[in-house]
Amino acid sequence: MTSEQIAFAFLAVLTVGGGVMVAFSARIIYAAISLLLTFLGVAGLYVLLAADFLAVAQLIIYVGGILVLILFGVMLTQRIFDVELKAQRIQPIVGGFAAIAVAGLLIAVVYGTPWSMIAVAPPEPTTAALGEGFMKEFVFPFEFASIVLLIALIGAALIARRGGAGEAPREESAAVDSPVSDSQGEA
Repeated sequence: MTSEQIAFAFLAVLTVGGGVMVAFSARIIYAAISLLLTFLGVAGLYVLLAADFLAVAQLIIYVGGILVLILFGVMLTQRIFDVELKAQRIQPIVGGFAAIAVAGLLIAVVYGTPWSMIAVAPPEPTTAALGEGFMKEFVFPFEFASIVLLIALIGAALIARRGGAGEAPREESAAVDSPVSDSQGEA
């Protein structure tokens, strides 16, 4: 086995193992930490595929942003740190047969497909090509996506300020709006 195959096997086990631990973990904090292993494994797989931009984006966005947000949300919410997740098993026999059928179908597709072998291209950085694509030929979809995300952010801020999607704006108390407080007294 080459070193690349060993690295792939390690990262595949890390990714799938982390995903299994997320699915079967009894405590939510352990599930969130297991999700970290999954995200790191996926970032490592991107590195093996010579997709440097995707690997860094995976680390920054998912590990650095979303996972930290999940962990803060879990840790800062009172009385949720020790909550045990209770998963009810509904029709485990039917689910088992379905899982075996899907696994058999995937194995049949993998062994039945005539895979063509091509020469491996030398890895080269992809960040410059992506940046040029975003600023030249894909500038309209890129800007359109940013406007849609901005509208979603503004909508979320408005909903949070009002207290909910269907509620009227909250009334502030007169003491907060009044420039003169009771402690100053009248002159």
